[in-house]
Amino acid sequence: MSHDPIRPKTELSRSESEPARRGPVRRMLRWGGVAFVLAIALVFGGFLFFADSVTTLKPPLDPHADAIVVLTGGYQRIDQAVELLQKGAGKRLLISGVHPTTTRNQIRKMTQAAPDLFDCCVDIGYDALDTIGNAEEATNWIHAKGYKSVLVVTNNYHMPRSLAELAYVDPETQFVPYPVVNTDLKNSNWFTDPNAMRVMLAEYGKLLFAGARNLTGLFRHPGLRSAEGDT
Repeated sequence: MSHDPIRPKTELSRSESEPARRGPVRRMLRWGGVAFVLAIALVFGGFLFFADSVTTLKPPLDPHADAIVVLTGGYQRIDQAVELLQKGAGKRLLISGVHPTTTRNQIRKMTQAAPDLFDCCVDIGYDALDTIGNAEEATNWIHAKGYKSVLVVTNNYHMPRSLAELAYVDPETQFVPYPVVNTDLKNSNWFTDPNAMRVMLAEYGKLLFAGARNLTGLFRHPGLRSAEGDT
């Protein structure tokens, strides 16, 4: 039987060329897979760090600053901020992000604060729509009053993002965190509570987005009612 000397060479060259063609694709997929796994690990590790920092946040033993800013989101925050004002932890208080339908007198009655204290030392901010707006509103107030250090009162899980937004808008002011703890996350198995886990994951996602937004400058909005009316 005769042999075709050309056919084996064709098959040989084809078999040798196929790995060469598939090599770059395989390498790209391999490195893409490694990058994906590393990204997942970083995000998961970041969440663990975030959860640990939030659950271990404690108010300072002797809180004191030029002024106090509380970010609305619950009357417990405002109660705590008014109590700090009564104790002299700051000269003046800004309640930022109050809904336009909520009156000054309603807030005073809810906190059971003395009318004289509210009249002399409490300002109500109605302009902020979200955390970005809180930072903008607080910064405008801080600069108008000439304060250099400010106690920031908000929930512990909300504190990292609040400080990030405030530092982005006003890097010159010293912001002192005063976390309000609604639930003792440190001594409770919060990770087994679906509601607590949902809040922590949502806040971590918002923190990541805020960090990326502040780093790139993309998707940033004023967060103020006055600015929204101008558009």
